[in-house]
Amino acid sequence: MACRTFFTIFCIFATHLLFAQTSKRPLVHADYDRWQSVRSEKISDDGQWIAYQIDPQEGDGMLHVSRAGKTQSAGGPARPSYSFQRGYQAQFTPDSKFLVAKLKAPLADTRKAKLKKKKADEMPKDSLLVLNLATGAATKLPNLKSFTFGKEGGTWLAILQDANVPKLLTEARATPKKDTLTPTQPASTTAATASSARKGKKLKGDDLILLNLADGTRKSFRNVSNVVISDNGRTIFYSKEVSDSLRKSAAVVPGVYRFDTDKQAEVLVDTNSRMKQYKGLVVDKAGQQLAWMASADSTGADVRVFSLYYKPLQAPVAAKGKRTRPVSSETRVLADTVSKALPKGWSANEFREPKFSDDGTRLYFSTAPIPPRARKDTLTPDDEKVKMDVWSWTDNRLQPMQQRRLKEEKERGFLTVCDLAPGSPTYGKVTLLANREVPTVTFDPKANARYLLGLSDLPYQVQASWDPGHTDLYLIDTQTGEKKKIANDLMASNIKLSPLGQYAIWFDERDSLWRAWSVPAGKRLDLTRGLPAKFFDEEHDTPNLPGSYGTAGWTKDDRYVWLYDRYDIWQIDPTGQQKPVNLTKGWGRKNRVRLRVADLDESRESRTQGFSEEQSIDPSKELYLTGFWEDDKHTGILKGTAPAKGDIALSTVASSNHRYFGLNKAKNASTITYYRGNFQEPINLYVTDTTFQAPVQLTRANPQQDSIRWGSVELVKWIGTNGVQLEGLLYKPEGFDPAKKYPMLVYYYERNTETLNDYRAPAPSRSTINIPYCISNGYLVFVPDIIYTTGQPGPNAYDCIVPGVLSLINRGFVDRERIGLQGQSWGGYQTAYIVTRTNMFRAAMAGAPVANMTSAYGGIRWETGIVRQFQYEKTQSRIGGTLWDKPMNYIENSPLFFANRVQTPLLMMHNDADGAVPWYQGIEMFTALRRLNKPVWMLVYNGEGHNLTQRHNAKDLSIRMYQFFDHYLKDGPVPVWMKEGRTAVEKDRGEMKYEIGDN
Repeated sequence: MACRTFFTIFCIFATHLLFAQTSKRPLVHADYDRWQSVRSEKISDDGQWIAYQIDPQEGDGMLHVSRAGKTQSAGGPARPSYSFQRGYQAQFTPDSKFLVAKLKAPLADTRKAKLKKKKADEMPKDSLLVLNLATGAATKLPNLKSFTFGKEGGTWLAILQDANVPKLLTEARATPKKDTLTPTQPASTTAATASSARKGKKLKGDDLILLNLADGTRKSFRNVSNVVISDNGRTIFYSKEVSDSLRKSAAVVPGVYRFDTDKQAEVLVDTNSRMKQYKGLVVDKAGQQLAWMASADSTGADVRVFSLYYKPLQAPVAAKGKRTRPVSSETRVLADTVSKALPKGWSANEFREPKFSDDGTRLYFSTAPIPPRARKDTLTPDDEKVKMDVWSWTDNRLQPMQQRRLKEEKERGFLTVCDLAPGSPTYGKVTLLANREVPTVTFDPKANARYLLGLSDLPYQVQASWDPGHTDLYLIDTQTGEKKKIANDLMASNIKLSPLGQYAIWFDERDSLWRAWSVPAGKRLDLTRGLPAKFFDEEHDTPNLPGSYGTAGWTKDDRYVWLYDRYDIWQIDPTGQQKPVNLTKGWGRKNRVRLRVADLDESRESRTQGFSEEQSIDPSKELYLTGFWEDDKHTGILKGTAPAKGDIALSTVASSNHRYFGLNKAKNASTITYYRGNFQEPINLYVTDTTFQAPVQLTRANPQQDSIRWGSVELVKWIGTNGVQLEGLLYKPEGFDPAKKYPMLVYYYERNTETLNDYRAPAPSRSTINIPYCISNGYLVFVPDIIYTTGQPGPNAYDCIVPGVLSLINRGFVDRERIGLQGQSWGGYQTAYIVTRTNMFRAAMAGAPVANMTSAYGGIRWETGIVRQFQYEKTQSRIGGTLWDKPMNYIENSPLFFANRVQTPLLMMHNDADGAVPWYQGIEMFTALRRLNKPVWMLVYNGEGHNLTQRHNAKDLSIRMYQFFDHYLKDGPVPVWMKEGRTAVEKDRGEMKYEIGDN
């Protein structure tokens, strides 16, 4: 009886397993939209709350807010405490009591408005979400443009709403149930503005709501163009702009205002009846200094001249023991057309926002020459006006590059500084730091070094067309503006200033040395000469100079700089007083593990245009590092003892066949989040603490994958034709049977084996095959690495790819009659080349291939305006010489010259707005094969660039590419578009021709 019972249970269990296996289905194109990604995680400063988004590829996403590690469900991920549809860009307030986020307009509403051809200002608007984390009460405000609050403190939230939305948004109540929708618009401050709104006239400025999160108090103001809050949150400033009718009626006074948070009253800071526009309002961290730009020109003026204003809100305090001379609290003009510190005809540049240094002793801003007002020809019809470019050999930059950089050049500004240090003998002095000869000067608002770093490539702009990367390096004196050249004609990378400005450091690519300039000593230093380590890229295989592995940063007080070699971390004393130290004691090289310092500082501001920040490493604290194990490609997280105590003793706290990345730590707590995933496991967010014990999985993205036929990936090795040991990735379908024969697709682009443990989401193709889709539908996918020498990029690809394919055929599970090739761009070129060398592939798809290197050599990369010569001589194309020096290399590596050898059906995609590989390259290959009566198709997506950006086009490419491969590699039916083409008339009628024809 017991045996019978066991047998019955076994049968039920076996049947269940069989059903579970057979119930899985392959991926279809309709699956792409719902595939999710976890992103944009934020941790509250106290470490108690974590916010993150789970967004589908297309559709409305979800913002989740979870308690850190306290809501884990049995056998699954933690359950979020709160969830909000379409939430994004969430931020926690500094006191960790509230979360503020944006809510996107529903996608369905946006699509509906597009169908009705609504104008941009008529499209559905975002809303604001304010969540009380203690009570769960959620407040929403419609028509959001932006919000801001103090980075370090305060309880006031400033919200800008679109003042010109005709109707208020209404939306369903979101979870949790304690939502309150507050549709009330800000009360008009004047009868005139209310009247304008009723008449449908477009108002100037936006509506400002100031919300006190502590007690719910609200204040509302109209016609607001800028709003800023000091970092401590105690002071709020905003500017007002008004229409001429309001200006004449004196209903609203234009100018800059302060909101007194104690008295909850509006205070006029400054006004000027002439000013029509205000921009760039900034306040220092302490809320004691204010700057802004204003112009008397209207928005529609051809040339707008802005002046920069500065106002101290209280007298500056001198350092202890120093006198401070009286400083006027009156508003000052720092930069305008008559400023003596600026060249004649210069003024403030409106396109770069001013920035106070963190200690408030400097104001950095941008100035520029005022362009001449346009002379409009009103006597010549447009169709009779001459439209012509002059290309001159004397031009520093080619005309196409000038056109691509037209906006940048028209908006170009030059860094300028005003000394605001109390007690400084140069207090109030304005100094021009950058100029036309040295246009690029970077600064760090956290440090006030006397000298800044300037770069200029002006002397080398002509030769940059074929030999890019040359630059001169300058030290800029912030007190005088004097420029001292410290390096001439550098070929360098990682050029930066140390945090305190005592050293300029760079990697000199000509001799593979790290060098520095000592500002105090005024001399150059060779930091790595003679060290038993390689600081250049050991795997570099292009004809140009190799770059470095980068820096981890500087320790406090600019004492040491930490440099990476391929595996380890070196500590260098720039003074030379102490010998260089391998901090990781060679553990990385011995174990072939690439060690890199993990940046856990969530409070670090992202680098923005105009300044850069270089943070200091605290050697008294424990380190967290990421590791990449080269032999089997897995990753992990390591912990190191404090470097100040001696060499770093390493321990691995997380390591597995996954990709670990995105470490993030709470500002004032031990809470840490990170992402983990691999090919079979979708990327999810985890939370732990600094011990990395008992991590909690916060998310479970893409549960639908459990019902999909997925697959696996393994690392494979073989010997190339050139005798080199090679590696690649082999992706296999779920339930792979080595006794069966499978069709196989081969995809490549440089080297990819490091992505062994990367998750690959199903998605419509922008240009390449989607590996999960392919293996889910019964293909093997082989991704070989390619190693190059100079001058033979085509043969190099053949010597790596073909032996790899043959090695897999020899293993018995590849159907040698059903193998396809696919590559895009550089991979597209190699596809086109390989089918001229062998007929072993049944079908091939080449995206944006270079067919003729001789014609491509002198062409333009239209997305940048740069001539393509450098690419062939120095970088990816790897010819290593000019067309006239190595003509046979260009010809022998060009598929076009051997098109008559092609026997493989070829599908190409080459779009008519491709800015990287000229469209005519695809045309040359297509017309050659067409004349030779070879089966060839070319898909051209109108207005698209090198890779598809519009999702509907990517979906179309996916359908056609897999129909092509399925036909040739699986004996699938031929679709009508392949059999008959698609005429211009059929395109005009919207006929897609996906359907299957008579076969």
